[in-house]
Amino acid sequence: MTARTTHLDAGVRDAMIALGAAAKKGLGDPVLAELVMIRASQINACAFCLDMHVDLAVEKNGESAKRIALLNAWAEAPEQFTERERAALALAEAVTVLTDGFVPDETYEAAAKHFGEDELAHLLGVITVINSWNRLMVSRRIVPGGPQW
Repeated sequence: MTARTTHLDAGVRDAMIALGAAAKKGLGDPVLAELVMIRASQINACAFCLDMHVDLAVEKNGESAKRIALLNAWAEAPEQFTERERAALALAEAVTVLTDGFVPDETYEAAAKHFGEDELAHLLGVITVINSWNRLMVSRRIVPGGPQW
């Protein structure tokens, strides 16, 4: 059997929840926050987070099943996503993957055209916290509906 733990320290959990709530609130666009979190979770193959954030996007925020289905190919479906959403999704992908060690200048500049300084800071917070949650859940092999803490 592979050594792992399903345990998550309560202090870490509470800090992560608070960080996510602050980032989402500061962004002020719950649908966009969920789209970004779903996209990062797709890249990181985090089934637990995908399950949670698809439900939140659709059930709590009224996102369409069609846009959720096309999210993995958002760049190929420009008519489905606004320029602002596309800039946020590109930034989410760049921060999540970091293949060259940095977010490309053009990706950051495109996002900065659509987000004020505070919004951009909160968007980066949303992207950072979902990547952290993805790593916590995937490394502990937490499946949809499985134990969170």
